Amino acid sequence: MSLERRGKFELIIAMVLSGTVGMFVLESGQPSYNAVFFRCLFGGGCLIAYCAFKGYLNFAELTKKHWLLIISSGVAVVLNWILLFESYKYASISVSTVVYHTQPLFLVFLAALFLREKLESHNLVWVLVALIGVVLIVDPSAANVAKDKQIYGLLFALAAAVLYAVATLIIKQLNGVKPHFIAAIQVSLGCMLLLPFVNFDIVPSAGEQWAWLVGLGVVHTCIMYILLYSSFQKVSTGSIAVLSYIYPGVAILVDYIFYDQNLSWVQIVGVGLIVIAGFS
Repeated sequence: MSLERRGKFELIIAMVLSGTVGMFVLESGQPSYNAVFFRCLFGGGCLIAYCAFKGYLNFAELTKKHWLLIISSGVAVVLNWILLFESYKYASISVSTVVYHTQPLFLVFLAALFLREKLESHNLVWVLVALIGVVLIVDPSAANVAKDKQIYGLLFALAAAVLYAVATLIIKQLNGVKPHFIAAIQVSLGCMLLLPFVNFDIVPSAGEQWAWLVGLGVVHTCIMYILLYSSFQKVSTGSIAVLSYIYPGVAILVDYIFYDQNLSWVQIVGVGLIVIAGFS
């Protein structure tokens, strides 16, 4: 299997896992800062253990440039999570996810602007096909929040999308550094940044909420980000942009299966377009 194909396979799995993030956040019953903190805490612990086992904890290999890139991308990632989780409070998960996935468009054009990457016509075509699919799965009339609140949710999701695109571009500059090591440092930084803001008074002493929080760390941070960052260094920016649309497609299916959100035929067509674009 070529590096490009392996990277695409890793990215597809990561995007499928990403599609269940919203469910884990909601079921945890925690505010955004708490959810992101525990995601970083459990995810960071697992990533550090993994890196130690694999012999990846080599701080001596990091230059000042590496540290600058890792820290700046880590801040972007953590802020991106907070804004995305916060958007769920004001807009539905489906609408927030759709707006969040304008990030592949930001990614393609930011890469062309700052990295001088060529905008290939076939990648743009599939990005547009996926974007059409995303538009079709949105049903604004089904929103169960006030219109003014929904606007706040959309703005939070849009800001999160920009930060995600920025983080992706930064990470692509870290060739030669193990992605697992990068992720471990980033989430450890997240723990330190968020600790002053965590409300421990509302954290349950026991119960199933902990299972959802642990899942956010182990599944959606450790496992998912090992796959995600590994793929970033093997896959072109255009392919990342296209395959990222698998995430909202899975999120819509999760809403349908677990939260009884019925899909119209138009939405089903939209999901189909996302899948086709993702595997093209």
